[in-house]
Amino acid sequence: MGAPVSASATTRPTSERAVDFPPIPDAADIARHFADALRRARCDDVPYRHWTLERVLPESVAVGVLLLPIAPPPVGDNHGVRDLDNGKRTFFTPRLRAHFPACARFAEAMQRADIARLFAQVCGIAVDGGFLRMEYIQDTDGAWLEPHRDIPEKLFSMVIYFCTGPEAKDWGTDIYDDQKRWIGRASAEFNSAVIFVPGPNTWHGFERRPIVGVRRLMEINYVRPTWRDRDQLAFPDRPIATV
Repeated sequence: MGAPVSASATTRPTSERAVDFPPIPDAADIARHFADALRRARCDDVPYRHWTLERVLPESVAVGVLLLPIAPPPVGDNHGVRDLDNGKRTFFTPRLRAHFPACARFAEAMQRADIARLFAQVCGIAVDGGFLRMEYIQDTDGAWLEPHRDIPEKLFSMVIYFCTGPEAKDWGTDIYDDQKRWIGRASAEFNSAVIFVPGPNTWHGFERRPIVGVRRLMEINYVRPTWRDRDQLAFPDRPIATV
């Protein structure tokens, strides 16, 4: 989605002290909070197995993501897909982590071995050797996604919602059955999340509807070592490890 700010826009004189607001907890504290949310997750098998989480992150981390100085991209006709123009998307890359504590500590928390073990346990997947991918998405009016299934190169998919405003309750992911018939919509409550493991029937999308403001969310994945777009990875040289 929105392109990361340029280096020139974030470079400060060495004598100037950076102001970070809100204060962001360290990666270990973020991981502990997230682990508690994942252990409390509600599992549902209809229409496919998925987990629903509440209070996913410490509030300061969620607000820190909202305050990232990254403008939403201009909306064109994306034909219902996100990869039509990858240059407009925002990923928690090494460069973005270097500029913003919220990005750095959030990514470090998701990279930790204890969190990787918990994902493996809860989702029943092998994660060792994969890589962390974190995309910050800012949809504006006109954005939509056709019904689709995530590719098997994603070991799991998690969406964390950072939606705010009076219309935000209607901005959750749309869910379909294996015939691509609409059957419901996830909640987009602030700081909630949904996790699923991509499979043959995991159809989801985002139906066309008004977006008054900005629909903010993050997609977080562990991806297989064969993932081609290395520039999307948070730690391209650090595979996921559970030990």
